[in-house]
Amino acid sequence: MSKEITNDTFLKAARGEKTDHVPVWYMRQAGRSQPEYRKLKEKYSLFEITHQPELCAYVTRLPVEQYNVDAAILYKDIMTPLPAIGVDVEIKSGIGPVISNPIQSVKDVEKLGELNPEEDIPYVLDTIKLLTTEQLTVPLIGFSGAPFTIASYMIEGGPSKNYNKTKAFMYSEPVAWFALMDKLADMIIIYVKAQIKARVKAIQIFDSWVGALNVEDYRVFIKPIMNRIFASLREENVPLIMFGVGASHLALEWNDLPIDVVGLDWRLPISEARKMGIQKTVQGNLDPALLLSSWDVIEERTKQILDQGMQQDGYIFNLGHGVFPSVNPETLKKLTAFIHDYSSNKK
Repeated sequence: MSKEITNDTFLKAARGEKTDHVPVWYMRQAGRSQPEYRKLKEKYSLFEITHQPELCAYVTRLPVEQYNVDAAILYKDIMTPLPAIGVDVEIKSGIGPVISNPIQSVKDVEKLGELNPEEDIPYVLDTIKLLTTEQLTVPLIGFSGAPFTIASYMIEGGPSKNYNKTKAFMYSEPVAWFALMDKLADMIIIYVKAQIKARVKAIQIFDSWVGALNVEDYRVFIKPIMNRIFASLREENVPLIMFGVGASHLALEWNDLPIDVVGLDWRLPISEARKMGIQKTVQGNLDPALLLSSWDVIEERTKQILDQGMQQDGYIFNLGHGVFPSVNPETLKKLTAFIHDYSSNKK
């Protein structure tokens, strides 16, 4: 039994349908700036929170209760499925994911195992079931990292500013590269389908760092694998969202993929994306840095974005990247109310 979704505005917009108001959710809305979450983090690591379904469900639903957003996004990290396939990853405070056995050759790729979600990550599935059967009345978004972004950590051994090692590996070891892409695609498909089976209602694929590639390299080294992933996920009949940072030059490539929603960061105005020929639902794209400015500035910029987004059906408000820790939760609450009011009066 699923708990009934009483607010499906987000799902309607994702499918390009008419809505009474513009739906809104925020990337990294769970945790980060919330005092309740910070208190939990004094006692538990991210890893420990995600391994306890009750706790993880609480963190996931908190922004829905506090901000009145139209969707929840599962609280977890893009590294979550990697240990199961043999990647030795640790989330280090102030650094991010650090991998002690980076990929250096096709042999390293061949050593990687397969994901069995029920055995390897039952806590993720249990968290989803808890939220969807007992707690949420808005859709729950599941997610995964994309092959390039996950591969960048696996090859660099941690976060990178320029992805030089990753790109060099891609150019000079194409056999190993495509083998790694296939391995990660298989993992992502299995992982996401398990989330959908546990009743998430939409999926966002984060290719956070793929903007480091030019269009031609994207078409050769990445797009075929993204097509394969999304074609397989299409069978599940849930909205599929694509998002990356600093990747405006790839927006039309994403528009070609079998997805429902193109996520934009703050660099590409929605009106320009539409003029370029993006007719799918668009999600975005307030610069999160603006959340630290005065309310007058936030309101004015939000109006501009809403006016562009509401030119046609199929629009979801979001930030151009995630909420960061110094954002005041009251600002997000006020912003959500403003988006709902402004868009419902204009509809």
